[in-house]
Amino acid sequence: MGDTGSDDLTTSGAAADRAAADEAVGGPHPDEPHRGGLAQRLNWLRAGVLGANDGIVSVAAVVVGVAGATSSVPAIVTAGLAALVGGAISMALGEYVSVSSQRDSERSLIAKERRELAEMPEEELDELTGLYEQRGLTPATARQVAVELTAHDALAAHLSAELGIDQDDVVSPWHAALASAVAFTCGAVLPMLTILLPEAVRIPVTFVAVLVALAVTGYVAAWIGGSSRGRAMVRVVVGGALALAATFIVGSLLGTSVAG
Repeated sequence: MGDTGSDDLTTSGAAADRAAADEAVGGPHPDEPHRGGLAQRLNWLRAGVLGANDGIVSVAAVVVGVAGATSSVPAIVTAGLAALVGGAISMALGEYVSVSSQRDSERSLIAKERRELAEMPEEELDELTGLYEQRGLTPATARQVAVELTAHDALAAHLSAELGIDQDDVVSPWHAALASAVAFTCGAVLPMLTILLPEAVRIPVTFVAVLVALAVTGYVAAWIGGSSRGRAMVRVVVGGALALAATFIVGSLLGTSVAG
């Protein structure tokens, strides 16, 4: 269920790459993030927002479904806690595996680039010059930029121009896993609390609280990814509403059949 907000975060990596490039050439806008560690911060935010979104939807769907089948508070709480613990662990493991693969790929590319610079520096300088020519610089200017950046930090110049990687800003899988697990738990707290309200209001209040919380996470996800806030909010709210409605209907039907 956490995929409802993932589309709005797919541009986070591109945003980090652009910021790293701006930082290398000294961007003119002081309000933009021209400083190191941006990929790490975006990684934390992405994992946190997705974790919170998944915690809200997953646990809310479980407790609403169980509440549709029975009014027993112990049964609802047990199901909710099981969903919370299992979901938090699952999110953390998923983030750890995903980001570990990304980190391993980045480290492999960095090692490859370092080896190529040591073995064929002239060819690498020509390659860097060509890359800047493709970006619109004249051959003479591109050559001058390539030479000066190579003299300053050849590896950093090639990683930025060729791969969009900052060797000092490789993401941490442990950070992503922790952020995701904590955010999932925080998101799950909301439906766990509202479902404990009196029976007459617990389900409608849970619906409203969850949809409002999803709108907030959708807005934050869009803000991180730089996409449309309104469209992102509508997407996650509609997806969450469908999930809650489906589980409530299933729970109600099962509860009716058991009672019958």
